[in-house]
Formats: sequence, C-alpha cells, structure tokens
Amino acid sequence: MIKVNNLKKEFERTKKSRKKEKFYAVNNISLSAKEGQIIGILGPNGAGKTTLLRIIGGIMEPTSGEVLYDNMNFTNNEIEIKKEIAYLSGNTKIYQSITPYELMDMCLSFYEFPKEERKKIILKISKILEINNFLYNRISKLSTGQVQRVNLARCLVHNPKYYILDEATSGLDIISSQIILKFIKEERDKGKTILYSTHYMEEAENICDYVYLISEGKIIMNGTPKEIKEKTKTTNLRDSFFKIIGGNV
Repeated sequence: MIKVNNLKKEFERTKKSRKKEKFYAVNNISLSAKEGQIIGILGPNGAGKTTLLRIIGGIMEPTSGEVLYDNMNFTNNEIEIKKEIAYLSGNTKIYQSITPYELMDMCLSFYEFPKEERKKIILKISKILEINNFLYNRISKLSTGQVQRVNLARCLVHNPKYYILDEATSGLDIISSQIILKFIKEERDKGKTILYSTHYMEEAENICDYVYLISEGKIIMNGTPKEIKEKTKTTNLRDSFFKIIGGNV
C-alpha cells in the first residue's frame, strides 16, 4: 500500500514584473493506493501531477510531508522501496542506438538476473506488449508508440509491485494506447498497485478504480468515477472537472 501524508512542494518563480515569488506546486496533498487498484491522478497540464508523482516515486524530495510504502519511508528504506517501483513518464528518454532486446537485457543485468533467465523474461514481456516485430530494431528507427511500449517494457523487467505512470499514453496512436491500457488493467488484476496520471479524462474513466482530481496543486475532489459523477450531477469526468472548477465545457 502507498500512503501519502500532507505533501507540499515549494518552488520559486519570476513574475512579469521580475519579482520572485514562492508557490506550492503540490499543496498539502494526502492520498492512498491499495493493492489491486488503479488510482487516477487527474488534472490539466500544470496542475502538479508530475511533481506529485516524482515525489511519490522518490525522484524529488518534498518540502514537507511523507510518502510510505507498506509503512516504510525513503529516508530509511530507499533502495528497498525503489526496487519495487516502476516509474514511467511520457517523455522519458532511452538509448537510441541499441535495440529493445539489448535495453531490456541491460536492465535485467542491473537487477542481477542470471543470463540464462534474461532471454525468457524478455520474450515473455515482448509478447505481452506486442513488441516482437521490432524487438531487434534500433530504437532510433521506432515510432513514438513503439518507443513508449519499449519504455514500459524496461520498467517491468523486475516484476515491480508498484507502478507510477505519468502521462503514459500521451501523444500515442490508438493501437499503442490500447496495448498499454490493456496491460495496466491486467497488472491491476494481478494485485499490483498503480498510480496513473493523465489529462485524458475519458481514458481515466475507463480504467481507474478511484480518482483524485487536482488543480493548482490541490485535490479538489476524490472518489470513484461513479461517485464523482453523482456528486457533480454529470455524465462523464470531463464535465465533472469543469463543473468543479467553474469552467465551461
């Protein structure tokens, strides 16, 4: 289980007047994610989703608050926790001059898997994410959707317990998006814990068990997609979000 308690992250920015001001990209956020759940972190660009997930993933330190994995924190258990995490963002860069097979083999070596096991794991993952047809092509020759599938493949070689996926399908074609979403739901059904950030409300409504709507670094509403639609008297999450923030659809 992932438990986030009162997270804050403060930054400094320069205004048009050239005066500097401090602001919170994440402002007192608390949430939890249990085994076998896809938790949606939803909101527009600039809402604070990426900063929040970077803190939860141990990539960035919070100004205040804490993140617990099965009651363990990064201060005392950083290596142990990170071995159980798969972190993926929509703009993660990977080596262009090697093949997907070579990338996964390299990642498996980092986790000290025996050489004889690596091929079996790579072929299994390649089948799951449908990358067999370009497994031995250089990554520089692949499409955006193919690269993202390879990116996801390198995240799951060590069979992680927790997935932190930030805009995993952003800008992808419908085939790659559906392959990734199908995989996410299958991992949920295996009991994995998944944090899924997106600004595609329709996508989130389709796969998320519980969602947190975020705007300007704060949670503005949370619940199951059904609960949020009932609270806002709307028929979809997009309309729910705009009704909460007072915008127009």
